[in-house]
Amino acid sequence: MAEEALIDSSGKISGHLTKSLLAVAFLSSFGSSLLYGYNLAVVNSPADYIKAFYNSTQVRRHGVGLDEQTLTVMYSVTVSIFAIGGLLGSFMVGVLVGRFGRKGTLVYSTVLVFIGGALMGSSRLCGSPEMIIVGRFITGIHSGISLSVVPMYLGEIAPKNLRGFLGLVPSIFICIGVFMAQILGLHELLGKEEYWPLFLSLVVVPTFFQLLLLPWFPESPRYLLIEKRNIHATITALKWYRRKSNIQAEVEEMQEEQRSLCSVQTLSVLELLRDRSVRWQVLTVMVVNAGMQLSGIDAIWFYTNDIFENSGIPPSQIQYTTVGTGAIEVIAGLVGCFTIERVGRRPLMIGGFTFMGICCAGITLSLILQVHMPFMHYISVACVVGIIAGFCIGPAGVPFLMTGELFKQSHRPAAFIVGGSLNWMSNFLVGFIFPFLQMSAGAFCYLVFFGVSMGVAAYVYYFIPETRNKTFVEISQMFCSKDNAMEIHALGVSAHSSKMNGYGTLEEDLEK
Repeated sequence: MAEEALIDSSGKISGHLTKSLLAVAFLSSFGSSLLYGYNLAVVNSPADYIKAFYNSTQVRRHGVGLDEQTLTVMYSVTVSIFAIGGLLGSFMVGVLVGRFGRKGTLVYSTVLVFIGGALMGSSRLCGSPEMIIVGRFITGIHSGISLSVVPMYLGEIAPKNLRGFLGLVPSIFICIGVFMAQILGLHELLGKEEYWPLFLSLVVVPTFFQLLLLPWFPESPRYLLIEKRNIHATITALKWYRRKSNIQAEVEEMQEEQRSLCSVQTLSVLELLRDRSVRWQVLTVMVVNAGMQLSGIDAIWFYTNDIFENSGIPPSQIQYTTVGTGAIEVIAGLVGCFTIERVGRRPLMIGGFTFMGICCAGITLSLILQVHMPFMHYISVACVVGIIAGFCIGPAGVPFLMTGELFKQSHRPAAFIVGGSLNWMSNFLVGFIFPFLQMSAGAFCYLVFFGVSMGVAAYVYYFIPETRNKTFVEISQMFCSKDNAMEIHALGVSAHSSKMNGYGTLEEDLEK
């Protein structure tokens, strides 16, 4: 089946999953996306050991330990500095993918992981807490780059009917990364005090395999044709990814996009923000990327143990409960990946964010009532699991997929910079502020995440069209119709002259 033709009976581009496509999706996600998930959760289990190391170092250097508040600030910096590095990495995406290509950027950026892993792994030996912070900052830069480049790369090598499936493969590996960190963090494995430097530095292992194997695969065909104008390399890459399939229709579709961009260079972020023709796409990218982090998922991942402790789970059982949530993440991610091409992007986003919002409200209610109703401990744990499942089934991966789908080649790198930077700024905000928000607002802090989740779900429902099984050119035309419809509405044109459909586009345009 993997070798069937790429042109269906209607003449439209379609494709089947080849071994080459699957290998690239797994390899790029294993060496990049998995590290993002791993680094989100790896500081959770050894938190007390890291704090003790900070305190003992302070005593050794200055003869006096750190007070509780200062120690909390230092640990919050350790957690959130990863997001600062990610923010910096996201700003570098446009330059890197333009110079080195999508695959080349993933390969060259692996050096950051080896540097960061070495610093974290040798921090205790050198007696330097600063090496942990710098190491997480450098690995954050790598994650900031790869979190945008992997979905960009996979979105460009995939046929349109598989773009959603391949686009969610990175989110599955993010969940697997979190799960691996939770498993390895068990006391029976690397959860002991003597192992935490090794635990932090294991990020180098997946990256080594990516560096070893990914260079043998071709670059993105769209990048080779539209940006490098190398038709021979494009055909070679397509034949690699499609094998014996007929690639003519796909080449013609890329050439159509190339002709539409013949007078347009790759846009900078400022030029993208000034381009009124893509204002709805830019707004959508901002909302979904900021919303996925401000929904509270990072608070759950960073501070899982603290949340379960506040929920009344016995300390001896917390680590096993945490591992259980990791398994739920992976299962939910697989469900999203295998259903997205059937149900579409919108239902996964709307359903995921709505379910997360309901569970955030549920945590607040259960924490308030658990003093009088002991069984509410289990409700709060169920709500945490629900937030994770709701996130992994859609909001974990679809925003990155949509960022790639909503823009043509000239706008795509800048769009990923905008989406990635907002994603990481929101990540940092939640990681740094949540402990203090939790201390000041108590159980009511989760209502903030409830409001964000429900707001994003409403935005997707009312303003974002379905992009399943559409080419990049067709998606751009859908949003052009949306812009035209909004302008006509603003001018007060009567409803009978321009009837609107459920997605905010003109029915007469869609019929054409």
